[in-house]
Amino acid sequence: MTTADPEKIPDKPPLVLGLETSCDETAAAVVSGEGEILSNVVLSQLEEHRPYGGVVPEIAARSHIDHLNDIIRQALSEAQCGFRDLDAVAATAGPGLIGGVMVGLMTGKAIAAAHRLPFLGINHLEGHALSVRLCEEVAFPFLLLLVSGGHCQLLLVREVGDYRRLGTTLDDAAGEAFDKTAKILNLGYPGGPAVEAAAKSGDGHRFRLPRPLKGAPGCDFSFSGLKTAVRRELEKLGNRLTRQDVHDLAASFQQALTEAVLDRVDHALEIYLEQCSAGSHDGPRCLVVAGGVAANSHLKEGLARLCRGRGVGMVAPPPALCTDNAAMIAWAGVERLRRGLRDDLSLGARARWPLDPTAPRAAGAGVKA
Repeated sequence: MTTADPEKIPDKPPLVLGLETSCDETAAAVVSGEGEILSNVVLSQLEEHRPYGGVVPEIAARSHIDHLNDIIRQALSEAQCGFRDLDAVAATAGPGLIGGVMVGLMTGKAIAAAHRLPFLGINHLEGHALSVRLCEEVAFPFLLLLVSGGHCQLLLVREVGDYRRLGTTLDDAAGEAFDKTAKILNLGYPGGPAVEAAAKSGDGHRFRLPRPLKGAPGCDFSFSGLKTAVRRELEKLGNRLTRQDVHDLAASFQQALTEAVLDRVDHALEIYLEQCSAGSHDGPRCLVVAGGVAANSHLKEGLARLCRGRGVGMVAPPPALCTDNAAMIAWAGVERLRRGLRDDLSLGARARWPLDPTAPRAAGAGVKA
């Protein structure tokens, strides 16, 4: 249970230990309330999952168990502090692979209990949403495009803990589409960087791939048809497939996905700007792009052009804060701690945890809504 107590708002910039184990990165970080990242240690499991072309939940959870304690020690050492110097502990409580989430959550609660520290169970998606405020002065409200391996959503971020979903994926997430396309094209894992690298020497207009939902009303996404179209073009080439064909397919996929995303974001920007005007919000308008796919330079360039045309600023965290990391979890802990928020040690791990629990379930979206 989350509780708010204004009397417990720290009177000095807090020092927070963050833990992140929601997928295949084992991470710990120490962040100050002044926005200084004192340490941000991330242990990737890429080599353990590479033979399978994707994350195997059981392997991920066991790796977290094996390495998390050492990662925490390293984070504290790099930050030149100990448990006694901390003001709180923040750990991802979901959403994610439930076995991995449980490892980090239980470890965080144990540290908090042993050292009598406030505990904060962080929504992993809120970590991404707020990560930009760790390195930029971005005021509320802002529009968030959250694009990662498991999520693709557009949300109005009104305040910490106050989110309104405008659109969500109806099938695959953007990062998932990149991974599956990379697997189809035999480009390796992880798929996002592999497709982007291949696309740099490809012709993005050679193959006529669909732009799912482009021109349709609303802000929802769909990528499964695009992935299937790549497979069909590959099958047409058959034994005549060349390296250039693969690069052209990668570039055409990336171009199609970018155009589809830009169309959806443009619709969301219209809603966002209308609401800012109606609410007499006089501050700068801003689109924040977060999540692992936010590191894709082709997508970021397209979004920057779109925002310039709308008179809106665009900000993305640095690449190290786009992918899963514990600094963003610690910072979300700082933001919540400043508002007097705490979590009970009875808080459980959650495989699914929408940022906007009031949003209606999108037809066909399943658990990704």
